[in-house]
Amino acid sequence: MSVPWLTILGAAPLLGAVLVMLLPRRSELPKQAAFAISLAVLGLSIALAVEYDVDGGFQFVENYSWIEAFGAHYAVGLDGLGLALVLLTTILTPVVILASWNDADDGRWSTNSFFAWMLGLEGLAIGVFAATDVFLFYVLFEATLIPIYFLIGGFGGARRSYASVKFLLFSLFGGLLMLASVVGLYVVSADSASGPSYLLEDLMAADMSQNTERLLFLGFFIAFAIKAPMWPVHTWLPDAASEATPGTSVLLVSVLDKIGTFGMMRFCLGIFPEASQWATPVVIALAVFSVLYGAVLAIGQNDIRRLIAYTSVSHFGFIVLGIFVMNSQGQAGAALYMFNHGLSTAALFLITGFLITRRGSKMISDFGGVEKSAPVLAGVFLVAGLSSLSLPGLSPFVSEFLVLAGTFTESITAAVIATLGIVLAALYILLMYQRTMTGPVRESTRNLPDLGGREIAAVAPLLALIVGLGFYPKPALDIINPTVDTLLERVGARDPEPTVAVREEAK
Repeated sequence: MSVPWLTILGAAPLLGAVLVMLLPRRSELPKQAAFAISLAVLGLSIALAVEYDVDGGFQFVENYSWIEAFGAHYAVGLDGLGLALVLLTTILTPVVILASWNDADDGRWSTNSFFAWMLGLEGLAIGVFAATDVFLFYVLFEATLIPIYFLIGGFGGARRSYASVKFLLFSLFGGLLMLASVVGLYVVSADSASGPSYLLEDLMAADMSQNTERLLFLGFFIAFAIKAPMWPVHTWLPDAASEATPGTSVLLVSVLDKIGTFGMMRFCLGIFPEASQWATPVVIALAVFSVLYGAVLAIGQNDIRRLIAYTSVSHFGFIVLGIFVMNSQGQAGAALYMFNHGLSTAALFLITGFLITRRGSKMISDFGGVEKSAPVLAGVFLVAGLSSLSLPGLSPFVSEFLVLAGTFTESITAAVIATLGIVLAALYILLMYQRTMTGPVRESTRNLPDLGGREIAAVAPLLALIVGLGFYPKPALDIINPTVDTLLERVGARDPEPTVAVREEAK
């Protein structure tokens, strides 16, 4: 390409972060500048999406030699999966900035750094979803830990230091395992006739022994499972989500955690197809257990933010399940679920954040009868909650249905057990709504103010997308499906033949 659009898209928020840090402190300028930059990045990402050819494979490709000694390149490009997650990132960032307008005003750290870290995180996440060189991906994968660590540790709640360090230790452990596999890929590619290379297309053509492929696969998969997060390496998430600000929780769960499931599709299936097939039975079992485990623990939570975190453990179980059933329905549903889960969870975190700020408590038992004093807040809370339990007509339903449909063709047992997660979802969402919004009005919630204009403006785009994609998911599926078809071809999987006999027409 004559114009490096993806580099511009990723660099703009990083440069914007530097600008925000240089602006006068104790003023509205850092907030206004961060919001304006995030809107400009959103506009550019939409323009790229409009120009994207759904049948064109990787597009907006850039490839430059970076570290020639071991074959690393600055190589970026977008296919349907990457484009969907880049759009999710650029949609959520201005929403989060607007919703978090006053979240850094307590004076512990500067407002400038709060919004600068958010912009920096956006730029790095865009780079992760666009990287087509494994070494570049690894560097950016690790770099995303820096802004989220400071956002949790600098601006979170009372146990923010514990939560941020726990998150960092889990992530670094996964990163070290991935690094070992990255080094292994160098050794594998160095033996080829063309010499060492970390380009995705070169690694997909590399010749590996069965044992080598499986060992390297495990390094990547465990790192992605921690990021996703899957049971049993999920325990960092409830602490981080509970202590972080609502906006930080959105960026953590709705954007950064998607790197895990994105990596499973892009790198585990793409580079290690035989190992992915080999690991499928165990991964499906872990995914189904995650679905039920997260849902059961969510039911028992009194902390609203921990409850939402455990719902995400359950939802990520559905996403991983869809990826590893190895058919088009499951993988299309998983890819769509990444996008839709980002929207619904963002809406839940933000609206509960508004609620917690008003009451001064995040304990469900401290609420009651809020719908009478703040009906708009209660209504938005209900829509966000119903989207999280995948109500028909809201966007997560389509993706969850596709995942379960794909699972039924692979394993009826796994599908039936996973379907129980839907029943449990109705319990934890409706019980939370009942205990906080309905019933007699408590004295402490009698005079809670309703949502203001800025808060409504922040959540309105999310609700519009949740409803719009719930009734018409075709645009998103059109982008995703060609990538899914390519991945299935790569792993040598195909959709099962119809089991119902087709009756020949009478001659």
